[in-house]
Amino acid sequence: MSSGPKARSLWKETWRRLKKNRLAVAGMLFLITLVLIAIATIVIDLVMHNAIYNDYVIKQNLRLRLKGPSPEHIFGLDEFGRDIFLRMIWGIRYSLFMGTIAIALSTIAGGILGAIAGYYGKATDNIIMRFMDVLLAIPSMLLATAIVAALGTSLTNLLLAIAISYVPTFARTVRASVLTIKDQEFIEAARALGAGDGRIIFKYIIPNSLAPLIVQATLGVAGAILSIAGLSFLGLGIQPPTPEWGSMLSSARSYIREGWHITVIPGLGIMLTILALNVMGDGLRDALDPHLKN
Repeated sequence: MSSGPKARSLWKETWRRLKKNRLAVAGMLFLITLVLIAIATIVIDLVMHNAIYNDYVIKQNLRLRLKGPSPEHIFGLDEFGRDIFLRMIWGIRYSLFMGTIAIALSTIAGGILGAIAGYYGKATDNIIMRFMDVLLAIPSMLLATAIVAALGTSLTNLLLAIAISYVPTFARTVRASVLTIKDQEFIEAARALGAGDGRIIFKYIIPNSLAPLIVQATLGVAGAILSIAGLSFLGLGIQPPTPEWGSMLSSARSYIREGWHITVIPGLGIMLTILALNVMGDGLRDALDPHLKN
């Protein structure tokens, strides 16, 4: 069985190798900055009782609509005269946090289903994985769209739709890891010592399957952010005037000729965030791959 010091040295070695990948570190620093900004906006709203949000982020000023970037408004103003910089800042919590929460839910559900399928095999494996195959046969964006359209547009339904659409990916990832782990000696030793199936799955098998799961989750957040933006663009996600980046793109598309900045800025925000997540995910995959130690 793996010991505490060994686990610590594994993650220490992973961090040492990850630091050598400058692109992955840059992506990680970019994401940490976004998270800190999002937390700061939440604290500001709590302290100031949503004063900035109500007076600057969502309040309309049609006299200044479509005004371009300037020293006062570095990203310009949108079609309703709202400051795009503040809307981008306040929108981080919806785009990044919701994508992370959705992937966390699908990671937990998919991880448990994949671990059960891989550990028990036979009929259990067939039932679970055939159901996952049915979900995989439907494009994730189409499945999420169908779920939101059926349940209605709300934050809860949006999170549920994104989470369900990504469950099969995590189930297959964990199942593949479990199949290589479940017959190893430390699992046999735990079974010989009287450990039950639940203890073996949750204490030994799932923790030893975390490496590919972490990589998949990192890449999954990028896909979830894109899905949330896409659903909001279609009018099935977060509704205006909430400053979600996809919703901002959707409402701005009719004014692209009058003001280029109202579409370019949200589009760049989505692109850079997804790029940062992808390069960090690639870096984590390389750092956690035992075949790339040199």
